[in-house]
Amino acid sequence: MIPLKDDIPSKTFPIINITLIITNVVMFLFELMLGSDLQLFIEQYGVIPVRYFYQGMQLETGEIIYFSDFSRIFPLFTSMFLHGGWVHLFGNMLYLWIFGDNVEDRMGHFRYLIFYILCGLAASFSHIIMNPESSIPTIGASGAIAGVLGAYMFLYPDAKVVVLLPIFIFFDIIQLPALFVLGLWFVMQLFQGTLALSVESSATGGVAWWAHIGGFVFGAVTVHIFKKKSRKPMYRDEWWLSYRNF
Repeated sequence: MIPLKDDIPSKTFPIINITLIITNVVMFLFELMLGSDLQLFIEQYGVIPVRYFYQGMQLETGEIIYFSDFSRIFPLFTSMFLHGGWVHLFGNMLYLWIFGDNVEDRMGHFRYLIFYILCGLAASFSHIIMNPESSIPTIGASGAIAGVLGAYMFLYPDAKVVVLLPIFIFFDIIQLPALFVLGLWFVMQLFQGTLALSVESSATGGVAWWAHIGGFVFGAVTVHIFKKKSRKPMYRDEWWLSYRNF
């Protein structure tokens, strides 16, 4: 089920959301330019859970590499702007494009930026806690975007989302409630994340399901803290009319 658009128009220009999309695309193009140095770059700027539980790592040569504060803190921010392929990038940016503008509209530009970053951090911490032995770098905006989805689901539960639905070898375009689309998305993440706990390979790579879960829950829980306080337009109109009449 691939979302194509929603039916909620944005009242303001989503400058932050568009900037985030452009930043992710530019960073991915930069990754493509690195060639053989890409792996080293990902290891340096991706989140590696084992670094947060151990002081260092012993190599096969016997040498011990100690983890610096830089290797622990900086990747928490840089990892959410890196991607592992075109499909990874396109899927994330599609979700951000459809749902992010409306969340920014309800929060305001600056609050939305802070909210997005905090969702990404919450996602990384969730992945780290659930995969403490993993030495595989984790990258992607999925966790931060999952927070945006959690916020959208509670801000616009009555919205309609147009989705592309594969049915065997055919495709159909239908309209579904946002509550159903995003709720089903979260249930699938939770199912896959729980299943991954019983699989030995879950700690050594693959999809960071618990990053998605952590980001979504954080976004859903904190959305009411970040959204703008509702105002009653009639009070503002009444004030303006009284001032004009005076």
